[in-house]
Amino acid sequence: MIPPLPPEADPSRLTLKVEERHPLAIRWIHWIGFPVLFFMIWSGLMIYWADSATDYTYEHQVYRIGFGSFTLIRLFPPAFYRLFRLDGHFTRGLGLHAMFMWVFAINGIAYVAFLAISGQWRSILPDGQAFCDVLATVRAELSGRPVPHPGRKYNAAQRFAYSASILMGAGTLLTGIAIWKPTSFGPLTTLLGGYQTARWLHFWLTMGFCLFICVHVLQVLRSGWNNLRGMICGAILVRSSNLESAQIVAEPSAGGQSE
Repeated sequence: MIPPLPPEADPSRLTLKVEERHPLAIRWIHWIGFPVLFFMIWSGLMIYWADSATDYTYEHQVYRIGFGSFTLIRLFPPAFYRLFRLDGHFTRGLGLHAMFMWVFAINGIAYVAFLAISGQWRSILPDGQAFCDVLATVRAELSGRPVPHPGRKYNAAQRFAYSASILMGAGTLLTGIAIWKPTSFGPLTTLLGGYQTARWLHFWLTMGFCLFICVHVLQVLRSGWNNLRGMICGAILVRSSNLESAQIVAEPSAGGQSE
């Protein structure tokens, strides 16, 4: 996992030392949030089955990809639910979804509160430099040559991704409440464009979370064990010498650091 030393470095004068990376609160919130989000998506698919399994007319096809009245594919096809044994569990899905919703909400609120109180939000929210660097960072990541960002915990792409995940979490919670209790929370449902629009927004926010998780896990695997160690133990190993300042053993890549 340790990259080759630069030619000018003197191996006899290089040492490894521990550098703190993630506070305990962030690690707890991360490892609670990951399985909770999984069960929220899993139980949500049980609920979506009721829509996909019904031969609705065009006006009622909320979860689909198509053009006008032409539907290319329903999300998801009945075969998808049969393959993962998600069909016929609508009531169970509702119960599980409502139960994990509270954990998801409390965990998310705790995360935002900790960022605000601790000042960690400064390393998450995009700043002027992030707006300037984001396109170059994404191009570098796609080419497999990450751009170093010394002195910054996250690069530009990570900042936008993690900030977007916070907004998606808030949007998912609000739209979920709007379609769960459309009468009790009528003003919220109306503000979101009505029941059907809230359902549509909730679904695509969930798809955004699925995309985020896939990219995040892929980038964690790419960045190596040292960065994952930071989210498990709270610290990473860095090289240091008397000739130059500490260098991160494995440079974090976009999405490679955990939220």
